[in-house]
Amino acid sequence: MAGDHSHVSSHPQGASDTQVRALQRSLWVLGVFLVVEVVGGWLSGSLALLSDAGHMLTDVLGLGMALAAILAARRVDAHATRTFGLYRLEILAALANAVLLFGVAVWILVEAVRRIAAPPEVLGTPMLVVAVVGLAANLVVLRWLRAAQGESLNLEGASLEVLADTLGSVGVVIAAVVVQLTGVAIVDPIVGVLIGLMVLPRTWQLGRKALRILIQAAPDHVDPEAILIDLTALEGVAAAHDLHVWTLTSGMDVATVHLALADGVDAAASHRVLDAAQQTLRDGHGLDHATIQLEPSDHDACDPEHGW
Repeated sequence: MAGDHSHVSSHPQGASDTQVRALQRSLWVLGVFLVVEVVGGWLSGSLALLSDAGHMLTDVLGLGMALAAILAARRVDAHATRTFGLYRLEILAALANAVLLFGVAVWILVEAVRRIAAPPEVLGTPMLVVAVVGLAANLVVLRWLRAAQGESLNLEGASLEVLADTLGSVGVVIAAVVVQLTGVAIVDPIVGVLIGLMVLPRTWQLGRKALRILIQAAPDHVDPEAILIDLTALEGVAAAHDLHVWTLTSGMDVATVHLALADGVDAAASHRVLDAAQQTLRDGHGLDHATIQLEPSDHDACDPEHGW
């Protein structure tokens, strides 16, 4: 029994066709409007529009990376040496997206401070027209992504970006109305500052999630100590040790653990222990993907204190 292993599940969850279609449509809409917003921001002299365009650029890049990662991950069996497939590409894309967001936010803040000191002339009418169209585009894309978000970290990140971009578009519309009605141009860089400040917290959250996965930290909702206690309490188990819990990709938490069997546990009883351990991990801790090794009572086990 020393070599007994069991996999609770062996097939990670992949992105659905609905998610892929939502990403493709969103990418086209935002890509087209990105060009419109850059041209409109340049002609009107609006920093709010240009900062929103910079933010939209990260949306386009993020959606493109998310789509590329999903399509690459679907080729999970393409190479025998990639036993985990290409599922980590989604997390790498999410981290790269966070870095891009941070860079854009810094640029917005620096440029806004410069313009507040010396506000340039801003053309309110083209600024307002482009801002309204941008708001409509963001609302359409946000609806698509929300409907297809599911358990994907990358789609969650893309959805959050578009949500923030939608709020930014609202700010640009308000700024355009003020500029059009009053001619007070300083409101334009002020809105740019607000957009930049809105980007930073989302950048931190997305980057933190991606980094926790890449360093193989235990998921936030999983308590390794509680897992060991629950497994040790199973009938026929003398000790549980060498536990490792990590997230491979969005929606796929993985665990490995060794169970030292109590004296007198025969082959038939070991199967019951295995089934009980699988159920405990699945139902009690949400771990559908686990490898469990059973060790007989006379096997040289690792020190239980070296848990995870």
